[in-house]
Amino acid sequence: MPLQFNDVQLASLELFCAAAEHNSFTRAAQVLGVTPATISRSVARLEARMNLRLFVRTTRQIRLTDAGRRYYEQCHLALAQLAEAERTITGAQIEPAGLLRISMPSTYGKYRLLPRLPAFRARYPAVRIEANVTNRNIDLVSEGYDLAIRVRPPTDANLIVRPLERVPVVVVATPDYLERAGIPNHPEQLAGCECIQFLQPKNGRPMPWRFNIDGQECAMETHGSYTCSDEILACVELARAGAGLTQCMRFLVEDDLASGRLVSVLDAFAVSIDSISLLYPHRRYMPLRTQVFIDFMLEMSAAARV
Repeated sequence: MPLQFNDVQLASLELFCAAAEHNSFTRAAQVLGVTPATISRSVARLEARMNLRLFVRTTRQIRLTDAGRRYYEQCHLALAQLAEAERTITGAQIEPAGLLRISMPSTYGKYRLLPRLPAFRARYPAVRIEANVTNRNIDLVSEGYDLAIRVRPPTDANLIVRPLERVPVVVVATPDYLERAGIPNHPEQLAGCECIQFLQPKNGRPMPWRFNIDGQECAMETHGSYTCSDEILACVELARAGAGLTQCMRFLVEDDLASGRLVSVLDAFAVSIDSISLLYPHRRYMPLRTQVFIDFMLEMSAAARV
């Protein structure tokens, strides 16, 4: 049978995937050590071959078209399988290797995942890690990420969801604030307190505070003079400064509670938030580096629950 691809066409696929993963010809060129014009010409050859547009181009950025996104998903999988086949046949894949791209929210990244990454690389030194720390819900497939951490997992059927842990939630304030304002003994007493508000990214409304009252989990509106958006750690900083009460995940203030800098209240009504989860796309093929990272995270989470 005649050859379907020559060396130039296979190289074009690699350059196209790099441009799709970095959302930029320039950035992909810097990473691969070629010129942006080389990548642009390669993409143009692919588009001409298939008679369709893979990218929408503007003066400042590029983004995949719907056809380009579907093509990227298949090309990314095929190239990964080729690389894995070569490593396997040569015996090079005795240990996991290559780039692992992980997206995580800032809170979980700072307090949970980032401190664990050196232990992972000590175990698998040939794996390189790109950590994307953002509170934006990235699209794993179109943005080229292997895994993501989410506090509240989505219902996307294209993603596999592996629960990692449930996190206790606490209401905290400084001893000085509680001395001035009084200690609430029931969630209903928060109506007279300075409650620091966190605005939900989806709708811009203050996030309700959650409590277990008479065996039922309840969402309660609170009020205060301070509102924070995008970053829940801003609410914690305000609480540390004595601005009022805030509700947050306990691991964010563990050291503050141990030192007495902050005090938790309403512990009898405390709840745990939905499972923090590890997400990754459904794929027939999974690189060994991704599989061992999943195993590592599940192992660390199991150890933390003991």
